[in-house]
Amino acid sequence: MQTNPSGVEPTTPVATQAGPETPDHHHHHHHDFTGDLPRMSELTGVELSPQLYNKDLAPTRKAGRTWTAYSIFTLWANDVHSLGNYAFAVGLFALGMGAWQILLALGVGAVLLFLLLNFSGFMGQKTGVPFPVMSRISFGIRGAQIASVVRGAVAVAWFGIQTYLASVIFRIMIIKLIPGLAPLDRNDILGLSTLGWIAFVILWIIQLVIVSFGMEMIRKYEAFAGPIILVTMAALAIWVFVQAGGTIEINGIKHMDAGETWRNIFAGGALWVSIYGTFVLNFCDFTRNAVGKSSIVKGNFWGIPINMLLFGGIVVVLAGGQFKINGTLITSPSDVVQLIPNTLLLVLACLALLVLTVAVNLMANFVAPVYALTNLFPKHLDFRRAAWVSGTIGLIILPWNLYNNPFVIVYFLGGLGALLGPLFGVVMADYWLVRRGKVEVVKLYTEDEQGPYFYKRGFNPKAITALLVAAAVAVLIAFVPALDHLAAFAWFFGAGIGALVYYLIADRGARYLDSDGEVIAVASTH
Repeated sequence: MQTNPSGVEPTTPVATQAGPETPDHHHHHHHDFTGDLPRMSELTGVELSPQLYNKDLAPTRKAGRTWTAYSIFTLWANDVHSLGNYAFAVGLFALGMGAWQILLALGVGAVLLFLLLNFSGFMGQKTGVPFPVMSRISFGIRGAQIASVVRGAVAVAWFGIQTYLASVIFRIMIIKLIPGLAPLDRNDILGLSTLGWIAFVILWIIQLVIVSFGMEMIRKYEAFAGPIILVTMAALAIWVFVQAGGTIEINGIKHMDAGETWRNIFAGGALWVSIYGTFVLNFCDFTRNAVGKSSIVKGNFWGIPINMLLFGGIVVVLAGGQFKINGTLITSPSDVVQLIPNTLLLVLACLALLVLTVAVNLMANFVAPVYALTNLFPKHLDFRRAAWVSGTIGLIILPWNLYNNPFVIVYFLGGLGALLGPLFGVVMADYWLVRRGKVEVVKLYTEDEQGPYFYKRGFNPKAITALLVAAAVAVLIAFVPALDHLAAFAWFFGAGIGALVYYLIADRGARYLDSDGEVIAVASTH
């Protein structure tokens, strides 16, 4: 992909420039390789800063990357089928949307997401850097902290909430297997029962152990979980369909006129994209390990439009079938699971939902804060330590109280969510429209005031201006009652205005250079 290799011409074979890699790379900590920085600075002619560079923030080498189209497909196979997404899509049914309207809403969202995720993913594949480093391109080496901290804060809260939702299923399963433990589920310690605490902590530990082994372990876990989820959800849908006597409620449960129907379809599609607003932003955390562009496109194609239509079909059957059976509306697959009369099948379904929730949590809510924390404290935190810090915050905030508090969900997460669109708009406009994809990767790691990403004291005032203008509009749309009918589209307004304002005030006449980071890159499997 090199167009204009300015900067450093590698003179020695890449193998000898492996950068800060030691054979025992799982266990070495930062002091083991900051000694390499002077050597690499000499090699590159760029003074690398220990405040900006460690083995987790370094670019990944092009050779030896392991994320194939299947790896990316299984990310989506897990994430699309998350319990939160089922709750959201079943909510569309509750609004009165019928089968074809729900499928169309998800289809509209899927097409938009497919395009956005490809653009976002290509950035990671080309540069090999994680999101906090990617943000340095447009926001500056210090300003990037704003983007990664906002993204990380949203994720930590959701990490705790998703773990709590999984622990609820875990409790159903434990009580089904050992009914004698039911009394432990009736008391209250800081908002959770004794059994609730036990279930939460077990799941919390399992996730931290998996993440401790790094991105490669996450890839393997996703690959294992993906097929299990697809089979389980399809089986649940077939079970409900048979229970309902082979018929489902297909027309929606209340009448809407044509105008309202179309508005709901587009609003549903827009909200679907907003749910992924977090992911679209830091997709490069995963694609920095991608084998090539085609693996991103293929993985996204099977994982987004195709998989989302399958998901939509399952939602329509679960919600419509359950409604036919007893006239009740389910809110999540766990409602259906509780109704399974056979203990063995109930336990298997619970286990599958647990495998799923862990898979979703690892990628959607764990990787981002880990990189954000590593970026804040590169001298002290590596991937593993940052995972423990992030997980601990997720526990201390007692997430079940957040989840049960609509004020927190709406204002805190809604408000932070409103910032994600503008961030995405600025980063994309800068990378694709202003620079045309040209980045000097090595210079993302220097504090040199003459460096292209130093801007003013490490902050790019233009990117921050565009972010603030767009965020103001997005927050107004999200919270002002009079603008309620636009609320579903807040992410798009934020992203669009952020991109437009930045594009208008950016220095489009400048000459941007392009050079890769192979000289300072690390193996992508650490």
